[in-house]
Amino acid sequence: MRTSHSRRRFLASTSAAVATGTLLNEAYAAVAEPIIDIHQHTNYTGRSDEQLLKHQRAMGVTTTILLPAGKPVNRPSTHDGKSNGLAAKTGGNETVHAMANRHPKEFVFGANEVPDLPGMQKELGKYLKAGAVIIGEQKFKVPCDSKFVWAVAEVAQEFGVPMLLHFQHNAYNLGIENFHKTLEKFPKVNFIGHAQTWWGNIDKKHVQKVMYPLGKVTPGGITDKLLSNYENMFGDLSAGSGLNSMIRDEAHTKEFFERHQSQLLFGSDCPDSIGRGPGCQGSRTIAAIRRISKTKKIERKLLFENAKKLFKI
Repeated sequence: MRTSHSRRRFLASTSAAVATGTLLNEAYAAVAEPIIDIHQHTNYTGRSDEQLLKHQRAMGVTTTILLPAGKPVNRPSTHDGKSNGLAAKTGGNETVHAMANRHPKEFVFGANEVPDLPGMQKELGKYLKAGAVIIGEQKFKVPCDSKFVWAVAEVAQEFGVPMLLHFQHNAYNLGIENFHKTLEKFPKVNFIGHAQTWWGNIDKKHVQKVMYPLGKVTPGGITDKLLSNYENMFGDLSAGSGLNSMIRDEAHTKEFFERHQSQLLFGSDCPDSIGRGPGCQGSRTIAAIRRISKTKKIERKLLFENAKKLFKI
């Protein structure tokens, strides 16, 4: 009886050790796989650079693209100053440049400016010449097919960098139904769509005033069509809007991921200041991508390969 009991204890402990080892190996493999986060900010609602660094490491992100705000100005495009700092107190060009210089192995940076501000193109050029890899986040109250957006796109075209836009009905980059005009005018510029109105419009039946729609998705919305019809259109899966779009109808998302697998990019846009990893929105987005992707190949494209190719990093 003692021998049998000891044998059972040995087998149980061995099985537990193997299981634990397997779990640890799986966890290590998940962390060891490179991830590019295309959407983060300095000073996000007051977060320090040290907290940002810890947060990115806790999520398992290996390379982060920092998106700056434009100059703080009182203009209609910034809602008379109310949406300065991307409406989240985020840092400007000089802050993302400095952070990337301090941590060159983990951070790269973008350039940004208010699109209707005199000298905008010169400001963008200054930081693009210094090594910025993207223009954005463009989050300003101007029509998305306006001369102001086109002036920014001219700089993106000159420097060969992508341009990221925040689409939000009646607030930023207005008139998403007209964005095809911008895509057609600048076929050599890669545009990245982001935020509530971008992700709401995966659904053909989307009501524009609804910011975080729920329930089943009918394919064929504006966003779905833009990704299907234009090779220079990409989607940023970040923020609550991106996560909501994935989990509201996961059966649809599986097919959406497969259909647009070469045009979707992981971003977190997560303001977490604790560095808690699994509990934060960014980590939940990574987990959703891993859970919903039909294949490992699609998962790796969304978390790493598409961004590596697009940004040449």
